[in-house]
Amino acid sequence: MTQKSPLAPAEFPNLPPVAGVRFATARAGVKYKDRPDVMLAVLDPGTSVAGVFTTSSTRSAAVLDCQAKIDGSSLQGSAILVNSGNSNAFTGSRGQASVDAITDAVASTCGVPKDRVFTSSTGVIGEPLPHDKILACLDDLSAALSDDGLADAATAICTTDTFPKGSHQTVQTPAGTVQICGIAKGSGMIAPDMATMLVYIFTDAQIERSALQVLVSDLNAKTFNCITVDSDTSTSDTLLCAATGASGVDVAGSEEFSNALHATMLDLAHQVVRDGEGATKFIEVAVTGAKSQADARKVATAIANSPLVKTAIAGEDPNWGRVVMAIGKSGAAADRDTLTIKFGDVLVAEKGWVAETYTEEAGADYMQNTELVVSVDLGLGDGNATMWTCDLTHGYITINADYRS
Repeated sequence: MTQKSPLAPAEFPNLPPVAGVRFATARAGVKYKDRPDVMLAVLDPGTSVAGVFTTSSTRSAAVLDCQAKIDGSSLQGSAILVNSGNSNAFTGSRGQASVDAITDAVASTCGVPKDRVFTSSTGVIGEPLPHDKILACLDDLSAALSDDGLADAATAICTTDTFPKGSHQTVQTPAGTVQICGIAKGSGMIAPDMATMLVYIFTDAQIERSALQVLVSDLNAKTFNCITVDSDTSTSDTLLCAATGASGVDVAGSEEFSNALHATMLDLAHQVVRDGEGATKFIEVAVTGAKSQADARKVATAIANSPLVKTAIAGEDPNWGRVVMAIGKSGAAADRDTLTIKFGDVLVAEKGWVAETYTEEAGADYMQNTELVVSVDLGLGDGNATMWTCDLTHGYITINADYRS
């Protein structure tokens, strides 16, 4: 990995074992040399698996295969195999052939049905996946399976990430205690419509698949679908959440479990933004007072995705006119004379003009912080939305100009 993002957490969290799932990693050499690039997770029979996926119309063969399987039975064991370095996207019939070869081999090696093997691939688009390199590692992966391998798995799924991403919650519910652990990868090509990343969440809670799917879909809308780094939606977005049931604790309808799963997903989503390619600022965009929720979302998205807003913040320039521009282009209803803009606690504009109390010095001082809040109140209704993004620096260009080199 390259130099760690200045916004990274101080350390990787201690992820305890989750009963009912085992992990292993390998160095297959799909693209990267001398680093783990494949991870395998094997799940006990009875595990419920829910998922959400990219809305891209050019989604990868692995995503299409997962979508076709996600509603399947949980009575038998399941497995998840992920490779980094190659996305197996836009590879024609070869893409599905690679998925079939991997799922067949994993099913045979791990003793699970082929229709319960989920795969993900992340990396370069348009290059055939050298799946033979992955198949050559399967026996070693199977032999190395361990209940404490999740931290290594977090590293194996990384591409341009500067740090592995993990999160953990111990949940006290009326029915008993359960564990939730999650890992994610993502750094560039990050935008809503599922958000561009891979996420795998594991819990020993007991919950029926359809209930888990409803919960994951709802929480995804409030977390991963509220982040953006560069406005580009990937071909490979995948979030899988597996509930093994090994604790025997039924969490259906549990508010405590829902809140903890939300906290895990939001933490991972924020870590993805904090690792935005070249990022030096973590930015919350909070919109209130819109005519509707949809309008609030339009405004938040326009601000969070604006290259002009993001580059101004990178340069620590409190150029609030760019925020006005983004509001105006969003397509949402807006009125100059009811609009209020703040940078943190600094009132910037109101009543159709710059605030009488605002000074450029106050704005510039605030922009020196690494964590920023841009607040907009449209003064038209009750709609609200929050998104999280990062600044846009020369580092982003350097990373992506050399991505295939």
